[in-house]
Amino acid sequence: MATEKHTAGALDIRNIIGAVLGIYGVILLGMGLFGDTETEKTGGVNANLWAGIALLVVGVGFLAWARIRPVVVPDDAGHTTDDQSHVGS
Repeated sequence: MATEKHTAGALDIRNIIGAVLGIYGVILLGMGLFGDTETEKTGGVNANLWAGIALLVVGVGFLAWARIRPVVVPDDAGHTTDDQSHVGS
């Protein structure tokens, strides 16, 4: 009997990490583009802009990784039969 398989989908941790990094990346990118630039504190570099771009790239990478190589979960994962639950007792 073949076991059915499905993907973890939205519950895949890579999707959650990618979404959080993407949200923070958008916020920092917006602050870097439209916020007050205090580049003298960072040596002439717009740190919010570059950090936002980096977070967006990493977030998109996580989301692409989850889409390209999804985690496959068998339908019977986590279920035990009565015969297996008494093993070792």
